[in-house]
This record gives sequence, C-alpha cells and structure tokens, in this order.
Amino acid sequence: MTSLVTKVKTKMFIFAHRRARTMLDGEFGSVFRGRSLDFDDLRAYVPGDEVRDIDWKATARVGSPLVKRYAAVRKQTVLLLADTGRNMAAVSRGGEPKKEIVLMALGVVGYLAHRHGDQVSLVSGDASSSETVPPRGGEGHLELILRRVDDAVGLDAGPSDLTAQLAHVARTVARRSLMFIVADEAAVGEEDASLLRRLAAQHEILWFTVRDAELAGAAAPRRSYDVADGGYLLSLLAEGGEVAEDYRRLVEERSSRRARILTGLGIVEAHADSVEDVLPALFRLLERHRRAR
Repeated sequence: MTSLVTKVKTKMFIFAHRRARTMLDGEFGSVFRGRSLDFDDLRAYVPGDEVRDIDWKATARVGSPLVKRYAAVRKQTVLLLADTGRNMAAVSRGGEPKKEIVLMALGVVGYLAHRHGDQVSLVSGDASSSETVPPRGGEGHLELILRRVDDAVGLDAGPSDLTAQLAHVARTVARRSLMFIVADEAAVGEEDASLLRRLAAQHEILWFTVRDAELAGAAAPRRSYDVADGGYLLSLLAEGGEVAEDYRRLVEERSSRRARILTGLGIVEAHADSVEDVLPALFRLLERHRRAR
C-alpha cells in the first residue's frame, strides 16, 4: 500500500518548484513566531520574512539585510480538524473527489509541521461521533492521521456536522494550538460563530474550504445526486433559468455569510477547487494570516 505521506510529498514536488516550497515553509514557520520566543541568531533576509524581524544595526554593519531568528521554547501543536461526513464523499468544483483535496491539504500542513519539529493532532468526525488522535511528531504519526481520514470518508459515513467537531474541540482541547480547519461550503450558523469566537480566543485558526461542484449552468452535470440523502438533484439547475439563478444566489449568500463571520473573528480563509489548487491556496492563507497578525 502506497504511503499517503509519500503521495503528498510527491504532489508537492510536482505542483511547486523549490523556491515556492521554501517560501511556503517560511510562511508556515512565521505562524507561531512571536516576541515570546528566545533569540537564536541572525541570517540573510529572504522574501516573505517580516520587516519587524530585521536587525537594522547588524544590517548597517554588514551592508545587507539580516533578520533575527527565534528558537521556540517548546514544541508547538498543530490541530487538524476535518469533516469526515458524507459531504466529503462528493465531487469538488474541479471535478475531483473532495476527499483527495482534504487529504492533500491536511498532508501538506502536517508535513510542514513535522519539518518544523511541531506535534500534530487530529479531530475528525460526522454527526454521529467525533474522534481525536493525540498530538505526536513524525511522519509515521502523520501517516496514521491521513489513514484515519481516508478510511472515514465515504458514502456510508454519517451526515456531515462541522458544528459537532468544533464543539468537541471546545470541550476537550485545553492546550493552545494552531487549528487548521478543513470543511466544504456548508453554512456557518450562529452556533458555529459562537464556538469559533470561543476557540479563536485560545487558538490560532486557519480555515480551508473545499468548494462544492457547480450544479447550475453549462458546466453542471446533467444528472447528479446528493450524497447527504441519496436523492437526485434537479436537472433544471443545469438548464439555467430562474431556478438556477435562485440557486446561485443562495450559494453566494451562504459563502458571503461565512466570509463575514470569519473576517469578524479575525480568521483567514482560503479555498480550493482541486488538488492542484492546494499549495498556492495554502501559501496565500499563511501569508494573509501573517500579515493580519
């Protein structure tokens, strides 16, 4: 059986050249960096470094920009939170299984955490149950996490319920973490907003949305069904007209509401339509998060 971590690393090399991977690695490293860390040494400035980390006196002495590096006092924890309900067994906007995009996103963030010596944990589940994998380090542990997600997502899984997973984290996770939430375009309601407000006070939160298949317009399939209940979807959506316009409006309103709630809580969101979108989307997510801090 091919390692899922190996698949993730292979795709990272295929979809991004070395400089892009280095910059992504640097953006991830900046997430936990704060003034509470111990000064370590100086190194040459590279694109993506924070201006506030430049040591201006040392720069003046040597004639080229130098930045301060900080050593973490202890290992950090990256908490991966994933919806593994039936929704993730559906097809994405790019035509690929949502599950493949979820695994790629979780795998890249988990692998970056591994490279930085951080520990990784997982909270996943559906409406019927939530599962926790305690924090540990190493590629073997990341492989276990990805296998859990891969095995859980399917048409025989329970209904998706991201609210249940957020509530589970709020009840059970006390240690400050970087929370990386992967979900589809499900609506974010008042209960979700309340839970996220509570969690954002304790954790750094990044939100990654896997976008749903397009069901209205020329690109929509002529015949499709809803993985949530197995019912066939209206072919009128693919034919355009008033029904399709109403559907588009509802989707846009749902996305706008989610964006407003997340922005109001200081949570940065990125989205992907396909596996190939994951790396650039994660880079933008980390960069925006760093600039927003």
